[in-house]
Amino acid sequence: MGTEIARETAQRASAAAERKREQRGWYFYDWACSVYSTSVLTVFLGPYLTSVAKAAADADGFVHPLGIPVRAGSFFAYSVSLSVILSIFVMPLAGAAADRTGRKKPLLALCAYIGAAATAGMFFLDGDRYLLGGLLLVIANSSLAVSMVLYNSYLPQIAPPEERDAVSSRGWAFGYASGALVLLANLVLYTAHDTFGVSESTAVRICLASAGVWWGAFTVVPLRRLRDQRTQPAPGGTASGPQQLLATVKDMRRHPLTLSFLLAYLVYNDGVQTVISQASVYGSEELGLDQSTLIVAVLLVQLLAVAGALAMGRLARTYGAKRTILGSLVAWTVTIGAGYFLPAGAPTWFFVLAAGIGLVLGGTQALSRSLFSHLVPAGKEAEYFSAYEMSDRGMSWLGPLVFGLAYQLTGSYRDAIVSLVAFFVIGFVLLARVPVHRAVRDAGNSVPARI
Repeated sequence: MGTEIARETAQRASAAAERKREQRGWYFYDWACSVYSTSVLTVFLGPYLTSVAKAAADADGFVHPLGIPVRAGSFFAYSVSLSVILSIFVMPLAGAAADRTGRKKPLLALCAYIGAAATAGMFFLDGDRYLLGGLLLVIANSSLAVSMVLYNSYLPQIAPPEERDAVSSRGWAFGYASGALVLLANLVLYTAHDTFGVSESTAVRICLASAGVWWGAFTVVPLRRLRDQRTQPAPGGTASGPQQLLATVKDMRRHPLTLSFLLAYLVYNDGVQTVISQASVYGSEELGLDQSTLIVAVLLVQLLAVAGALAMGRLARTYGAKRTILGSLVAWTVTIGAGYFLPAGAPTWFFVLAAGIGLVLGGTQALSRSLFSHLVPAGKEAEYFSAYEMSDRGMSWLGPLVFGLAYQLTGSYRDAIVSLVAFFVIGFVLLARVPVHRAVRDAGNSVPARI
């Protein structure tokens, strides 16, 4: 009897150690890919691609991709929207294939390295090559979205229910720490580009390309540590992107409360993602802030987001993930509403806004991911996370589209930024109506003590 107990204890200890090893490897994909979201999408590419588009614009300020008149100032926002629409067709296929075969790692590697290569290729974005910039943005953004489907679907596999809030929060904290580290190096290069013997434009292109190199290099860690769980192939063969999406949604109709959460998340996260992608454009074009100020502001966001993600993870242990997310949405509403009134040419107030965003950004994202992981039926992780990712990056096309249209119609980025408040208010109302305890039970999962 004593021998059996000792053997079982050793086996549990070994399993726990292996789980921790996988968790640490999992964190490193956030470490790898978050520099794209920070340095490329949030800081450098928006203002730089806008300037490239303006260099190619006609006398009225319009460029004409495929013969379509587009105001140069809206080209970046429209490119983000296009990348998201493309992702909608690819993510359900990737999720279903991963669940059928259990081979998530090869698909994760493919998407990660396509995205990293496209990002590294942004070094060649100069002159008036706005179409090249738009194409590389669409490829990189779409690849990131699909890779995140596969990455997120590992969470139920590597963390039991009671650990998921903490594990998800640590993953986001790793990502924001990585983003801050690389952005600090970018700041040194950009502000001292003359010392390094390169032009300002070349410095920006080096910063863009370095994010792709970082993404590709550190993706090796999760690919070495994560394990695939082999499954029996599901019957039914292959389907097109739209067909697979419809099949996934049809299956999710059996879990209407999971769909209700996704609807709420779709709305409020659309606001979050639009703030992330358009804040630098707002700061540079409307507030007249220089690139160095924007980098410092985003660096401040990254540093505070590390602390915010970990702190909100702890709050969730006391108040539950749902209540903590709802509190963060109130903070988002107040912060973005205040952003409308920021005076032009005043970096201090922009830094205050950045601090408010940073404190809630990581926690909102981390706890939403962990909360959704409790609502996924066993064996459907990647497929359901494809729907989640469409609500995360994949369906976040409406915010950038509204932002771009507001600027196109009014010529004011202030009108564009204040419109985002509606996403947080509506999202709060929808999430408050979701009975998460019943949703977890209906998905066939055990309900944690706090959720």
